[in-house]
Amino acid sequence: KMDVNHMEHMNAAPLRNLGILDDILIRSKNRADHLPGIVTFSGPSGFGKSTAAGYIAGKHQAYYVECRSTWTKKAFLEAILRQIGIEPQSTVYRMTDQVSEELACSQKPIIMDEFDNAVDRNLVELVRDLYEQSKAPFVLIGEERLPQKLQKWERFHGRIMDWAQAQPADIDDAKSLVQHYTSGLVVEDDLLQLLVDQARGSVRRIVT
Repeated sequence: KMDVNHMEHMNAAPLRNLGILDDILIRSKNRADHLPGIVTFSGPSGFGKSTAAGYIAGKHQAYYVECRSTWTKKAFLEAILRQIGIEPQSTVYRMTDQVSEELACSQKPIIMDEFDNAVDRNLVELVRDLYEQSKAPFVLIGEERLPQKLQKWERFHGRIMDWAQAQPADIDDAKSLVQHYTSGLVVEDDLLQLLVDQARGSVRRIVT
């Protein structure tokens, strides 16, 4: 699990998915009072969602939690409280209040990465409670089927303001990656385009 303080110093290539995530977080922070504050950012594995999340968390001083497939409600809340820097109390009820109170007071955004794991572990209603009690900006990041998975929870689904989709990397992203990861290397556009096509839009595959 990444540490927020570490992420503040992360550097990231200026890819378009980073811009998309930045835009929806800003929309959530600056929304009108009558609008819900939950946004989602979903797409296939390898599209650079987590790297973008780490950078954006640092930029906006957001709390960041990477959801795990084995987490119970207690483990989930303990992980959030560790990021916040608050000693967890002993019960789920009290930890829920601890998280909600901090988010309500600070109005700092919280980014929940790998949110499919939270859905699969039936943590959606708990997240709705945290949002309802705090009204802080929530950013949920997951795989491409995350919007369909959340349809099962109608009360939660109706509180989502924006459903953003991660986009496949294009040649401009590939050029940014060359500049970011190499020093003085020149790669011609035809080779970059071939690489983008073969990677099927995966930032991870392009970098590898």
